[in-house]
Amino acid sequence: MTGTSERRYVHVVAPGTAETSVDAAPVPAPDGVVVDIRYCGICATDTHGYSSAALPPAVFGHEWTGTISAVGENVTTLRVGQRVVAGVGPACGVCAQCGAGHAAHCDLAFAEANGITDDAPAHGGFATTLTVSARRAIPVLDALSDEEAALMEPATVTFHAVKRAAITLGSTVVVQGAGPIGLLTAQHARTAGAGRILVSEPSSARRTAATDLGFTDVVEPADLAALLADVTGGLGADVLFECTGVAALMQPSAELVRRGGTLALLGYPGTDSSVSYGDWQSRELTVIGSLAYSHEDFLGAMTLVAEGRIDVKSLHTGTIGLGELVEMFAELDSGTSRHAKVLVDPSR
Repeated sequence: MTGTSERRYVHVVAPGTAETSVDAAPVPAPDGVVVDIRYCGICATDTHGYSSAALPPAVFGHEWTGTISAVGENVTTLRVGQRVVAGVGPACGVCAQCGAGHAAHCDLAFAEANGITDDAPAHGGFATTLTVSARRAIPVLDALSDEEAALMEPATVTFHAVKRAAITLGSTVVVQGAGPIGLLTAQHARTAGAGRILVSEPSSARRTAATDLGFTDVVEPADLAALLADVTGGLGADVLFECTGVAALMQPSAELVRRGGTLALLGYPGTDSSVSYGDWQSRELTVIGSLAYSHEDFLGAMTLVAEGRIDVKSLHTGTIGLGELVEMFAELDSGTSRHAKVLVDPSR
C-alpha cells in the first residue's frame, strides 16, 4: 500500500493548458511498482509538450526519481523503500530488433523511452505518486543524493550520445549549446578522452556555468569559427555535438566539422532542416543521431556521477512545487530564465 490515500498529478489537457487532478492512491500492476515521487526535473521536451499538447502523457514529466512504496505480486527484483529513477528495461530478446541481433536498439526499450508501451502510465512524474512497469524503475546507487538521482535521466541521454560518437582519445570536440544537455555532453566528452573541448553558447550565464565546470574554450557563437580554426589550423572539429535543436544550425554545424569528422545530433528540432547533401557526402562526414538511451547507459552514467567524474548537482538551480509548474514553463520558454535545471518537489 502507498503512504497516502490519494495522488495529485499535473497533466496537459490542451495546448498551453495544464490541470491538476486528484484521484485515489494507485495500486501496482502485477509486474509494476508504485513510486512516491521525490523530484521530477523539467526539460525542454516538457516545455514543448505543455505548449503543443503533443507528448504522450507518460513523457510529460519523465525525469523523475522517488521511492518505491508498493510492488506487484510478480515483482522480485525491487522492494518497498528502494530509491529508483525513471529508465528503460533491458533488451527484451523477442522483438524484431532483438531477434535480428540488434539488442542495443530493442523495440520495447525504445517504446518505453517514448512513453508508448501498452502499460505506459496515464501521466508522468509531475505527480505525488506514479505507477510504472518494474522494468522502468532503476535502483539508485547509495552514493547519489536525491538531487543527483533526479538528474540521472539527462545525464544518461548525454552518456548515450557521447558513447555513440565513439570519441578518439585527444579529439577536438565542439559542443554547441551550454544548457543542461550541452554541459553534460561536454563533461562526458571530457571523461571519454576528448583533448580540447570548445563550447559555444549565446547566454552569458550559461557560458559562466561552462567555465565553472572547468571548460576554458567557452565562446559566443559568433566567435566559434575563428577559435576553432586557430585551434585546429583550419582543419575543423573531429566531433561536433549539436545540442541546441535549432534547425537552421544543421548545415552551419556540419561546416565546422573536418573532412572525415563526425556530426553528432542531440538537440531535437521541431521543424525540418535544410542541408547540403553534396557537402556532407563529398567531405565524407559521419552523421550520428541520438535519442534517449538503453538500460545499461543508466548504469554507466550513474557510476560516473557517483565517482565524481560528472557533476550534475551544479546544474540544479531551483526547486518548485506542482502549483508553480505552469508559471515556470512560461519563464523557461522565454529564453531569459536564469535557470539551468529546475526540479519539481510534489510535496511542496
